[in-house]
Amino acid sequence: MLIFDYRKEANMKTNLSDKNGIRTHKSVSPEEIIAAGGTTAFGIKSGKNNETLKKALKKSPKPEPFTEEEWGSLMEQMANDK
Repeated sequence: MLIFDYRKEANMKTNLSDKNGIRTHKSVSPEEIIAAGGTTAFGIKSGKNNETLKKALKKSPKPEPFTEEEWGSLMEQMANDK
């Protein structure tokens, strides 16, 4: 009797990583932030600060404003969705 192993035949991964999924950042509760000493203290303890945020924002592409046509289309959609 021939047994078909669909995982092997389809080249499916059988050992999935625990890092798969959508989450990219750890979630923290407000209580954890307060326990750390507030938002600034929490940011410092987690390795984040305003300077790294400023640098990241400077490196990011400039936002492109909507064209008149896009803006008109958006306003029309919003009016129709009311």
